[in-house]
Amino acid sequence: MDRFDAMQAFARVVETGSFTQAALTLHISKTTVSQLVQQLEARLRVKLLNRTTRKVNVTADGAAYYERVQALLAAMDDAETALSNAATAPRGRLRVDVPSPLARLLLIPALASFQERYPDIQLDLGVSDRPVSLIDESVDCVIRGGEITDTSLIARHIADLPLGVYAAPTYLARHGTPTHPRELQDGEHHVVAYRWARTGKPLGYAFTREGETLQVQGRHTLAVDDGNAYLAAGQAGLGILWLPRYMAAKALANNELVALFEAWDIVSMPLYMAYPPNRRVSRKLRVFMEWVIELMASNVPQVTLPRAP
Repeated sequence: MDRFDAMQAFARVVETGSFTQAALTLHISKTTVSQLVQQLEARLRVKLLNRTTRKVNVTADGAAYYERVQALLAAMDDAETALSNAATAPRGRLRVDVPSPLARLLLIPALASFQERYPDIQLDLGVSDRPVSLIDESVDCVIRGGEITDTSLIARHIADLPLGVYAAPTYLARHGTPTHPRELQDGEHHVVAYRWARTGKPLGYAFTREGETLQVQGRHTLAVDDGNAYLAAGQAGLGILWLPRYMAAKALANNELVALFEAWDIVSMPLYMAYPPNRRVSRKLRVFMEWVIELMASNVPQVTLPRAP
């Protein structure tokens, strides 16, 4: 039995709660994972896991052992990385999940520069706005807009996205141009609602101007849960939009959208990169994070606006 492999298999079973998921994330068979854990238990003469047909639970002894194993695995990984970093470039597979508009408008057009800088990193890019289970789906990190509410993740703030309010010329021709944000709540206008995957509900936005503050959600007849679909709905004249300014830039230049309420400030949207707390930040993940931060700094307008609370 390779003790390192056995400890790694045990730790991953604890993290995923499943021999099957542990095997998938380690890229070995479920039988191998089971055998490694059994050999580890035999060596220690302690039951580490309680197994049923439906789930796997860690025992009290197993939980205590897991804490020590995690520290040991992290220390070993750090030692190997410290020795190899000076001589080798970051390499290996990196799985990242990002929102669809961010991928389409910013990340993918710039990826050639990342690949040129780090040719040995294989980037598997998931593009979605849905919640992602980082451990179960073997994802190294996600990038998401809005506050990260999952306290089991480590979230690194990488940018603030200035927001604007926009409508298509066809919408304004039919409904007129609103002059005050309150008209989206109380008047005849309607918005396209973005249904956040974390809550399943549309979100309100805070407007401020010369000491006046109001929270507006707007009335809607259409709600979507994908950023690209949200932008397309606004361009089709189906309602008024709240958008990060980088998403609206091309449509504004092409006269497909018109900016509204420009005298008002809107609370900006924070952008985060999140990853599991018990997974060491590898060098390949660290250089990707640094590259994304550089990309956002050069592409997102640096406007001093309040952030969402």
